[in-house]
Amino acid sequence: MNKNTLITANPDLLLYTEGKLNTAIPGGIKLTGLDRLKVTLKLTIAGQPNGPAFRHNLDLYNSIQTDQLVEKVSEALELNVYDVRAAINDLNTALEAYRSERLEAMKPRQSGQKELTETDRKTALSWLKSPDLLDRTKQAIAASGLIGEETNGLIAYLVYTSRKRETPLHLVILSASGMGKTWLQEKVSELIPQEDKLEITALSGNAFYYFGQQELKHKLLLIEDLDGAENALYPIRELQSKRRISKTVTLKDGKGALKTVTLNVEGPVCVSGCTTREQLYEDNANRCILLYMDTSPEQDKRIMDYQRKLSAGLIDQSIERDVREQLKNVQRMLKPITVRNPLATYLQLPESVFKPRRTMLLLLLFTETITFYHQYQRELKTDETTGEQYIESTIEDIEAAFTVLEDTLLKKSDELTGACRNFFEQLKGWLKEQGTECFYSKGVRSTFRITPSSLQRYLSELERMGQVLAISGNRYKGFVYKVAAWDELELLMAGTRQLVENILSQIRAVARNPAVAQQPDGLHNSLKINPKKSVTRGKSKS
Repeated sequence: MNKNTLITANPDLLLYTEGKLNTAIPGGIKLTGLDRLKVTLKLTIAGQPNGPAFRHNLDLYNSIQTDQLVEKVSEALELNVYDVRAAINDLNTALEAYRSERLEAMKPRQSGQKELTETDRKTALSWLKSPDLLDRTKQAIAASGLIGEETNGLIAYLVYTSRKRETPLHLVILSASGMGKTWLQEKVSELIPQEDKLEITALSGNAFYYFGQQELKHKLLLIEDLDGAENALYPIRELQSKRRISKTVTLKDGKGALKTVTLNVEGPVCVSGCTTREQLYEDNANRCILLYMDTSPEQDKRIMDYQRKLSAGLIDQSIERDVREQLKNVQRMLKPITVRNPLATYLQLPESVFKPRRTMLLLLLFTETITFYHQYQRELKTDETTGEQYIESTIEDIEAAFTVLEDTLLKKSDELTGACRNFFEQLKGWLKEQGTECFYSKGVRSTFRITPSSLQRYLSELERMGQVLAISGNRYKGFVYKVAAWDELELLMAGTRQLVENILSQIRAVARNPAVAQQPDGLHNSLKINPKKSVTRGKSKS
């Protein structure tokens, strides 16, 4: 054993030798509380492992305790006082260095920005300049290992891309347990550079306030399960809305005096989370784009087929890895740039949309994100007044936003929750096959293999919304239900699509004839249609 050596192979039993004195530190040292260094020592004479030993517990930063230790050790082990004092001082220095190293190692490592090779840059730039960029990205997401869910995957990828903007979007993925929420988030997040994301399994209510002031800026926060972050929902909402959070706490200074300190953490951040409980997180969901997983039997078959091929070694995972790396490089090529949408004043929402103010904001931000993703295909303009450089949204960006978000906008207009809507549509399809409009809850439960609690929750919601009626029976023998609304979803879909087409037609007219833009009120009035009057019952006019 070399002189002045601290052996740290076992953190719970540190060993130190200095000249004539060997020291064992059972229990190791605490890494917290840098104003103290409490240890338990076992000191023996070097070369005499079975000789006399001195054991003591003390704070090495306490000079009185240290002086007493030196005197007692020199007396018990018959060593020179100066040798013992030198050994204890060297031990102090070694333990301080060890603690500093451990604390430094525990700090989260910020991945440095990857430097792209010239080949990678050219490939990524060519990708971003391709005329069918969104379709190509959608196909690449599927090729990266995401089975089915291509549209949801594209929405998630664009939402995650918005982290680079000053007003990012946010995402909540909803479905029942075991339907692949976390899998979807994980697969799409693999397309984002590691240095731009932070994955969180669980965190306390105060955890967000103790990040560095700039540590979360323009980061993607991935929360595996919102249930595990329930205590942190308030700071998450504040980060989403205000793009910064702060908290004032009371601390003691070096002299023991109390003082107040304000902790500031700056955004913006892009937040993505998964949950089974849509209504519980309504306040957070209002700030987010909601994605509902495909729970159809067809999707089950696609996933199981992929799992079988993967197990049989029929999937070339190297191709998937190459696609993921390429999309990461595409993300690295995107630069901060201001986006303006000169056509935003002509956008309208169906009157049936709940919370239209936030829904409109989500639509506008998603359109701007699509423009941002196409930044290498848009003309760079300069504001003559401010000198700010920016790019503008096009009609194609607006069309793409409506097309990609069609199902999401429909969910915003639907009075039923996503899970209940899926159940109701499956139920109506089954009843049409049976040639009836009435059903027993017991028969439905056995057919759809659904738990009694879930079935009761869905039926209660459908009854409350007037979609089904309980026409006979009781809670002991069971109820007979009748479907009261067969085509309300078709009416809603047709009305929404007609409104979107009217909006796009009017915007195209503005593009062809800018003079139309001088009469915005008349244009807006012409867009206000009644979805329920735009279709015949059960069939779209189109």
